[in-house]
Amino acid sequence: MRVAPPVAETIVHLVRHGEVFNPEGVLYGRLDGFNLSERGRAMAERLGEYFADADLTALRVSPLARAQQTMAPIAAGHPDLGLQIDDRVIEAANDFEGQVFGPRNRALLNPANWWKLRNPLRPSWGEPFTQIASRMRTAIADAADAAGPGGQAVIVSHQLPIWIARLDAEGRRLFHDPRSRLCTLASVTSVQLRQG
Repeated sequence: MRVAPPVAETIVHLVRHGEVFNPEGVLYGRLDGFNLSERGRAMAERLGEYFADADLTALRVSPLARAQQTMAPIAAGHPDLGLQIDDRVIEAANDFEGQVFGPRNRALLNPANWWKLRNPLRPSWGEPFTQIASRMRTAIADAADAAGPGGQAVIVSHQLPIWIARLDAEGRRLFHDPRSRLCTLASVTSVQLRQG
């Protein structure tokens, strides 16, 4: 009787960046100049502590400053690992970027924006959910390959890409109510991949 070789499980941790300093309520998306707040820096330090004793073997990060600032304490705890910027884990493209929403979503009251809301299933205001799922799927697979069988990778990304990656991995529909996302600031969503 032949015995199958053991299958190693690689873990990819998807980390959402910490709180951003944004007193105006701008939907910053991919815009430059939005950095972590003081609270966000404390969140990043806590993530560094959380991963300090983890056997990490690969680090990936979005090109945006807030993600890199969140990754810094994690990377500092693992100085032997190279840090790779991965454009595939960037925030989703969004036509509302740069507009002020504020507490009552003021930008949605502007008639000039209504056409952008015509198809929430795609969504019509930005990058299609299927495209986000595809780029995140390949980024996660590449991070797992870099981590190696039995290894652990950390990817610091953004709420929507992480949530779409989770829905995709669970085989759920990608269309969702943004208020229902279980991906808070500085949260960790871990994906196990079997390699062998």
